Amino acid sequence: MKKRQDNRRNKAKAERRPEKRNTRPHDSRANKYEDNSAFEEGLQLEGRNPVLEALNHDKPIDKIIVKKGGIEGTLKVIVAKAREKGIIVQEVDKEKMALISKSNNNQGVVALCPAHEYCELSDIIANARAKNEDPFIILCDEITDPHNLGAIIRTADAVGAHGVVIPKRRAVGLTAIVSKTSAGALEFVPVARVTNMARTIDELKKENIWVACADMAGNDYFKSNLKGAIALVVGNEGSGVSELVKKKCDFTVGIPMYGSIDSLNASVSAGLIMYEVVRQRKFN
Repeated sequence: MKKRQDNRRNKAKAERRPEKRNTRPHDSRANKYEDNSAFEEGLQLEGRNPVLEALNHDKPIDKIIVKKGGIEGTLKVIVAKAREKGIIVQEVDKEKMALISKSNNNQGVVALCPAHEYCELSDIIANARAKNEDPFIILCDEITDPHNLGAIIRTADAVGAHGVVIPKRRAVGLTAIVSKTSAGALEFVPVARVTNMARTIDELKKENIWVACADMAGNDYFKSNLKGAIALVVGNEGSGVSELVKKKCDFTVGIPMYGSIDSLNASVSAGLIMYEVVRQRKFN
C-alpha cells in the first residue's frame, strides 16, 4: 500500500476550506427519537433464561434493558456478561419496562436484537479491494431515526457503496423498522457497528481512504473532489455531525439551497452526495 501523502491532505484541506454557507444537509427538526431506541418496533427477547442463553451463544444483541432495583442472581450474571461483551445495558423504571415489554413475563430483562447481523469494518474494506474497487463507505454519526437509516442503506445499495458504519451508542441499530425501510437492501449492504466513530475515521485514514463530512457550512458537493477511496459522514437529524467527528474529517461538503427552507432530511442529503460520488467515478 502506498504511503499516505500528508502533504496532499494538507493542500486539499486548504483548497477546500469552507466559507460560511446558508445550507443545512440534515434535518433541523426536533429529535423525537433521542435515546428512545428501546421503544422502536424490533426483535427482542424477554425473560432471564432466553436472554442468558443468547449471551452464552454469542447471539447479536444491540442493547439489554433491565428494571431498576433488585439486580441480583441471574440478572446480575446477565448484566456482567453483557458488559463484558461490550453490550449496552440500560436501567429503566417499572413503568418504562411495561411499555417496552411485549409480554407479561419479562422477569425484569429485555434484550433488543438486530434484524440483521453486523460485520466488521475490515470486512467492508476487504470486500471493496477484493473487487479491485476504491472503497466507498457511508458513516452515519448518531442517526437515531430508523426510517432515515433504512433509507440511507437503501440508497447505499443503489449507488454500489461497499458498506455502512453506525455507532453503538446514541444511534438506532438494525431494527425491524430499519430493515423494512431499506426495502431489502439490508441483505446486500454490510453494516458495521463501532464503539467510537472518531477512532474509526483514524482507521480509515490509515487505509488511505479520504473522509468527507456532510455539513451545512461545507463547499458545494458537486464542486468537491469525491473521486478515489472515500467515506462520507452523515450526521444526526437534528444537530448534524458531532464536532469531534467533524474535526477528524478531511474536508466538508454542503448542499446549496435555493428555496425558502434551509434543511433537508438526513437520508435525502446523503443520497444527493452519494450520487455525486457515482457521477464523478463513472461519468466525469
